Order: sequence, then C-alpha cells, then structure tokens
Amino acid sequence: MKNIRNFCIIAHIDHGKSTLADRLLEMTNTISARDMQAQVLDDMDLEREKGITIKSHAIQIDYPFKGEKYILNLIDTPGHVDFSYEVSRALAACEGALLLVDATQGIQAQTISNLYLAIENDLEIIPVINKIDMDGAMVEEVKDQIIELIGCKPEDILLASAKTGLGVQEILDAIVARIPAPKGNPDEPLQALIFDSVFNSFRGIIVYYRILNGTLKKGDKVKFVSTDLVYEADEVGVLKLTLTPKNEVRAGDVGYIITGIKNAKEVRVGDTITLAANPTQEMIKGFQEVKPMVFAGIFPVETDDFEELRDCMDKLQLNDASLTYELETSQALGFGFRCGFLGMLHMEIIQERLEREFNQTVITTVPNVSFVAHTSNGEVIIVNNPSEMPEPTRIERIEEPYIRAQIITKPDYIGNIMTLCLGKRGNLLNQSYLTTTRVELIFEMPLTEIVFDFYDKLKSQTRGYASFDYSPIDRRDSDIAKMDILLNGDKVDALSALIHRSKGAEFGRKLCEKLKELLPRQQFQIAIQAAIGAKVIARETISALRKDVTAKCYGGDISRKRKLLEKQKEGKKRMRQIGNVEVPQEAFLAVLKLDE
Repeated sequence: MKNIRNFCIIAHIDHGKSTLADRLLEMTNTISARDMQAQVLDDMDLEREKGITIKSHAIQIDYPFKGEKYILNLIDTPGHVDFSYEVSRALAACEGALLLVDATQGIQAQTISNLYLAIENDLEIIPVINKIDMDGAMVEEVKDQIIELIGCKPEDILLASAKTGLGVQEILDAIVARIPAPKGNPDEPLQALIFDSVFNSFRGIIVYYRILNGTLKKGDKVKFVSTDLVYEADEVGVLKLTLTPKNEVRAGDVGYIITGIKNAKEVRVGDTITLAANPTQEMIKGFQEVKPMVFAGIFPVETDDFEELRDCMDKLQLNDASLTYELETSQALGFGFRCGFLGMLHMEIIQERLEREFNQTVITTVPNVSFVAHTSNGEVIIVNNPSEMPEPTRIERIEEPYIRAQIITKPDYIGNIMTLCLGKRGNLLNQSYLTTTRVELIFEMPLTEIVFDFYDKLKSQTRGYASFDYSPIDRRDSDIAKMDILLNGDKVDALSALIHRSKGAEFGRKLCEKLKELLPRQQFQIAIQAAIGAKVIARETISALRKDVTAKCYGGDISRKRKLLEKQKEGKKRMRQIGNVEVPQEAFLAVLKLDE
C-alpha cells in the first residue's frame, strides 16, 4: 500500500486539466502512441465538442520512481460550476489534488471553490501553474496569488506546460513524494466507497469504488449497505484505459466490480460496499446528497414513447447521479418527468445526451427553481412546478431561494457586472481586490434570476473575463406570481412560469411577441394572452387566414358581397369555438431563449 497514490486534478474550466491528464498518461506509457488522442479520458462526443469534462474519469498509471514501482490512480474531474457534484465525489476517493492554474488567466472562481472542497476533505494540495509557454503568461503574479490563497512556499509551486510536456516529469515526482499513501488495513472488514457507476448493455451496471479497508476478491458475496442487498462479485479489477480484471483488489486501490445488477435503483453513488459474511459496522461519512437547483419538465414528443423515455432516464441517472426526476402529467404534453438539474448547462447536457445516446427527442418546459408557499391555514407547500402553486387567495407568503454569488473579473468590467446583477435583484455584499488586475465581487441574489441566461450575459458583458461560482444560502419572502399563457382563453400549462411580479409585464410581453412569430396561422383569429391571476398583462393577436369568398362576384349589387362575408364571419366564429391551436415544439424552446 505504501506505493499507491490516489490523486485528482482540480481547476477552473479550460485551464488544461484534460491536456495534463493526457501528458501524464503519455509520459508513463500507460497509453500506446497509437491509442493517443487529445482529451483521451473524455469518452463522450459531447465532451470533445464543447471542450469540457462532464464526468469524472479514473485511470491507473504505473510509474517507476527511485527504483521502486508506484501505482498512481488519477481521477480527472470537471471544472464547470454545474458539475461541482462530480468533483466532490472524486475528492472523497483521493488523498491529494493537483491545483491547476492557468498562467495567462490566474485564479478563477471555480478554482477557489474546488480548492475549499479539497481542503475540507483534508487533501494534500500540489499547486501547478500551467501554460507557462504562452505569450501572455504572468508566472510571478499567479505565483503570488497562489501563495496568498493557500499559504504555501514559492518553491512548492510547480511550473508546467501540459501542451508541450514541459515540467510534467516534476509533477509525477511531486505526486509520489508529496501525496501521502492511503491509510487502511487490508485485513479489516471490507469498506469501499462507490464514487461512480456506468451502465453497460452487456454486463449490467459497472460500479467504480475506492477501498478504504479490507480486500475484495473475485467470487466474494458483497453487500451494499444502504440498500441492504447482497450480490456475488462476478468480476473485480482495476481501471486502466479499459477495465483490467484481477483476482483481488486491496485497501487503498481504486477499482471496479461487476455483479450483474440490472436495476439502476439498486446502486447509489456514495454508498458503502462490504462483505456479506463479515460486514463493516459503519458507513463511510462525508458524502452529501445532491441538491438540484433548477427544475424543468421533460416530455416525449410522441406520448407512446413514454415508457422508453423512462428506461432511458433510469440509465442516464446511473451515469449521472446528480439528475433527479419524478413523474408529471401535463394537459398540453401528456405524461413526462419533472427533472431536477444542478444548473442550466447540466440541463442542456442531459437533453443532448438523451438525443445522442438514446435517440430520444424531447420537449423541455420552462425551467424554474423550487419555491416554498405558506398558505393561510398554516400549510407549507414546496412548489417545483407552476401547476403546484396554490390559488392566490390561499397564499399568505412565498419564499424563494437566495444564493451567494462570487464573481472574479478585471476592474474594467465592474460597472457592467453591477448593472447586470442589480438588474437581477442582486445586492452587493463585498468588493475586494485580489491583485491590481483582479477584483472579487460578492452578491446575494435570487436563484430564479440566474436560471435563465445569467451566465451567458455575464460572459458577453465582460468579454469572457469573468468567472462565476455560487452557493445556496437561504430562502426569503418574495412577491412571486404564477403567469399563465392563454390561447383563445385556454391555458397552456406547459408555458406557465413562476416569476417575480415586478418582471411579469416585461416577460409576458416578450413571450407573447415570440409566440406570435412561432404559432402557425389558422383559419380563425388567435388571441395570445399572458395573465397573472385574472389580470391580463400582455396580449398579441394572430389574424386569421381568410379565403377570398367575394372573388366570384363580378359587378352586381354590394349586398351580394356582404351576404357572403357575413356567412364567412359566422363560420369563423363557429370554427373558433371548436378549433384548437396546435403549439409547435419550437414554441416551448423559444421560452428558454427569450433574450436572443
């Protein structure tokens, strides 16, 4: 065990984590030159296209150092704020972390929040400054920022360029020298932490774990503590580029187990695996339940596909434990799911993955956050969905979630950020200069305002120079109202939204204008209205398509024409009563992109 090192790489998005992982694998010959490609650990097409890591990936590296063989278990983690849950799971399986900072950009918000996560887990931190070969590298300034942040010595900071491979050898040596070997006893009862699982259509569910104590052998009867179910270990092994079977996996190792489990509900990330014959008495602590921030409905385009969509959601949840969902029905869209996501990027990724990996085309409703409504008779109702909102007459008060947002940017953009955040009902708590060229702003603001397009707007207002991280604080009383969209007097429940009353009129007007462009014209007039309660706050009208019924009248008396027009008018009136308005899928998507 003294020759095992478990570590992960933490950094802000786009600071070169995946590239550094590639170099580590290349220099230790873990991957042959033939299999080498950029972002080798990112196995989803989506990750390569967007240049982001979505899933944590584990791989074992063999490294000879001073005449001894060492085993390094690397877990490559995401950098985007929406996937910090993946990072927290990876940290639970490690003893050390490489803190990677881009020499051209300095410390960003997500670096700081991931660093605090690592310090909470008591990990050994190795600071690395990456991209030192670039023209805009500010090595000395970034060194000072790191020293101020973690209080290390200047000589502890490693300089590297993951792209060219410069300094990677020193990083490998530092991992062996500075990260402590895992503690644990191979002879104690088995205690292993599940940090990930994937679904394989041939083998069932493959569970990834880190063994803290004990030994797991092939053929052992294992028990999952939280579900209390017992299985046989058909195959155990370690994670190389592909799964490599072994006869036993010992304390301190990161490995996988295949037990032929088919049901996704039986595996919980963060659960403890132990032996059925000699179980451990305690579960592994420090694992947090995931808290979804944004809720949206996902519905199949064809109602017949509902069962298939349910299976796909089960499989997806295995691979992404931060996705939560429950059944929901809508008058407009039929059966579907109410899903909880960690943020808007997470929601977009899930939608993309459903389409690519499972061939499911889905309709997503307006995203919203969860509110708490207190009724006049003392009931407390959690509202995740506009249709769950009680009648306005019964509501005494509504609480909405607030967050603490941390924005790090250049001083030139302070004005833009202030305007943006104050316009989103934000409240500035603190403004401090980290260095002469970096300023940290801390706001308190409602989560509702961030859900739609805050991240995109922040990037465009600051030319991409702002980094953003947030954490929930509490719930506060707020004037939230439910806005309904009516087509010819009928409510379309899938387009309802919960919104702050002060923003209602503006949002309603924009939505009605957008729907006017998107809804196809009918033979009768369509009235689009946005209403809060019984009060209509915005209206647009789509005029009817009409046939020229007077074309056949050539000359003659005006009364002949009038008679035909009156008859047409009657028909239109009757058609409007029985006609229904088809809402195309683009209309539901339009709500998500109102400001474009």
